[in-house]
Amino acid sequence: MRYFRNKEFIASLTISVVLLVVSFITSVYAVNYADRSISNSVTDIVLSNTRVYNVDGIFVYGAVLLVACIALVCGLRPQRIPFMFKSIALFTFIRSCFISLTHVAPYPEHIAISSSIFTRLFPTIFTGDDLFFSGHVGLSFLMALILWKYPFWRRIFLAFSILFGIVVLLGHLHYSIDVASAFFITFTIFTIAKTFFKKDWSVMQS
Repeated sequence: MRYFRNKEFIASLTISVVLLVVSFITSVYAVNYADRSISNSVTDIVLSNTRVYNVDGIFVYGAVLLVACIALVCGLRPQRIPFMFKSIALFTFIRSCFISLTHVAPYPEHIAISSSIFTRLFPTIFTGDDLFFSGHVGLSFLMALILWKYPFWRRIFLAFSILFGIVVLLGHLHYSIDVASAFFITFTIFTIAKTFFKKDWSVMQS
């Protein structure tokens, strides 16, 4: 593994891991703050005209499968790790800011997320209070953008993002604006990441 003998790569990898951990900690505080500051729910053109469907399993285990796919992508080509981790960290930091600014309550009629080992290990991911914007949709789309030149992975992650968009709306777990905005905001985050982490992006393309 020639990359792991490169001091510059090791330094970038270390920074990416630190940024990722710090971003996750920031997200925990942002979700807790939003939960304490929660206000009222609002009407929604999609949710107000559809019944609630039980998509609990897809929402939780789909997220687990998404993470597994990201881990596989990183494992197959370790040179991807620094840029991908830094991009995810940037995504999480920016999403934490949005969560902190927006305290709309979940839609009144929505599915309850069943308790499982994953919801207990990562409670802030499945609280339902971190609404704007959808993390499930956004992270999937971010991976699709990062791996756009690889048709197989591009299709896989685009499928994830579309599936999650449908799932969270059917379960009334997100408002329609949370889903729609995720694509636009994530594209901007990807563009910023390529500018901020230009060297890591170049290494990833090699």
